[in-house]
Amino acid sequence: MELHSKIYVAGHRGMVGSAIVANLKAKGFTNIIERTSSELNLINQQDVADFFEKEQPEYVFLAAAKVGGIVANNTYRADFIYENLMIQNNVIHQSYKNGVKKLMFLGSSCIYPKLAPQPLVEESLLTGLLEETNEPYAIAKISGIKMCDAYRDQYGCNFVSVMPTNLYGFNDNYDLQNSHVLPALLRKFHEAKINNTPSVTVWGSGTPLREFLHASDMADACVFLMQNYNEKGFVNIGSGVEISIKDLAHLVKNIVGFTGEIVFDTSKPDGTPRKLMDVSKLTRMGWNYKIGLEEGIKMVYQQKFIE
Repeated sequence: MELHSKIYVAGHRGMVGSAIVANLKAKGFTNIIERTSSELNLINQQDVADFFEKEQPEYVFLAAAKVGGIVANNTYRADFIYENLMIQNNVIHQSYKNGVKKLMFLGSSCIYPKLAPQPLVEESLLTGLLEETNEPYAIAKISGIKMCDAYRDQYGCNFVSVMPTNLYGFNDNYDLQNSHVLPALLRKFHEAKINNTPSVTVWGSGTPLREFLHASDMADACVFLMQNYNEKGFVNIGSGVEISIKDLAHLVKNIVGFTGEIVFDTSKPDGTPRKLMDVSKLTRMGWNYKIGLEEGIKMVYQQKFIE
């Protein structure tokens, strides 16, 4: 990519897309196309075709998606598979039709089998059954990876895929019904603090292990790979560092300054026992994360709840 290249970031107002836009602008890229969902309905095939024909972007970051936590994924199963398939089918196909030089498709670590060996290596894709609660979303994302590879095979398109680990950062979703674990914990502990609630309840046993990456680091990795990775398949993006949900809850509690108790509700599901990305493929290319978890959570808490 040149600094003047025409770059379309699909999903620029979400946590992932906005971080990519911020990273591009910080690096001096000046020709970034942004469209809100009210301006461009990515689910509508004709709208997407008209947009690509008119704008003719050279590079595309496909960060637009319908996303959510366990509750949302399990409740709106049809919405998650339909909307995500439509978005990526339309954007990937029109990128091919309009001669986009390179497209990056962003997936999710939930594409891996529930019982895949840990840490998760790229080669584990499609080697076992998926986690049932988010299977429709995962199948859509797997389809996106395979679609990029198919367009590469048949048409020679330079379409690549990346799989970020659990992300957090600015513009995260803090809705307790459909957010992920880290923003949900931040909101729970903050509200308990200001309301003088004696305890905070956390779903599950607290034993599952999770990996987290600040969205700013994820965006930096995406821009790095857009400039350096041109192969079939996909690349994991993560920190390679894991923490238990119990330790995460105590870390968030301390950062927020909540002085009450933490109660783990073992009647609620834990989800996958462990989910850690093998990021050796990415580190071999020369990229490593910079923002530690405690530092990152403090940044996010300050920005969302204090300022």
